[in-house]
Amino acid sequence: MDVFKNKEIQNIDNQNSNNMKTKILSIVAIAAIVLGIGNTTFAATKDSAAKNNEVSTVLTNVSAINKIEVHGNVELYVSDGAADQVKVYNRYYAESALVQSHNGVLRISSYSPQKLVVWITANDLRTISVYDNAEVRSFGKLSAIELSVDLHNNALAQLNLDAYSANVTVADHAKANLSGSATEFALKHDIAASVNKYNFEAVHITENSNAPVSAKNDLAIL
Repeated sequence: MDVFKNKEIQNIDNQNSNNMKTKILSIVAIAAIVLGIGNTTFAATKDSAAKNNEVSTVLTNVSAINKIEVHGNVELYVSDGAADQVKVYNRYYAESALVQSHNGVLRISSYSPQKLVVWITANDLRTISVYDNAEVRSFGKLSAIELSVDLHNNALAQLNLDAYSANVTVADHAKANLSGSATEFALKHDIAASVNKYNFEAVHITENSNAPVSAKNDLAIL
């Protein structure tokens, strides 16, 4: 009788042990899944500066980008890289967005209420033109031998530059926040435009301010 009781107790202990192992494995598995989700979300945020859980599309057959032209409601991030790459966030193919490359010029436009987020890595970028309500930001320091940036309408640029020659034009009500340095720096801006270059240094600076056409006419009359 004692033998049967001992076997029964042993079976119960084994069953409890198995149950405990199963619970531990389940907890470990859940923790791994949660940790994986966290790492993926973190990587996506760091990798793209886009919002979590958004779809991204890498556009192929894009190379030799030397000029970027942006229109509409677009949030553009630009970084240096050994190879050119264009990554579009949000549901690109489901929105009224256009990203087109031709003869080294990459044109981006979107007029959706939600900003189209685009990250471009370029090896030899020379010109950035931004219109409407579009925004452009450098992702890290943007290095170039010669770089031209022109902003129009209500565009915004936030750029950290490391350039030999930088030419910046800020028209209409556009805004530019500049940091970094350049050897040669030329700035043209309208009266209504906003330029912040407090954290920007240049060896040689040329700055011109353009008065509105009506103001020029008034001055001519006087």
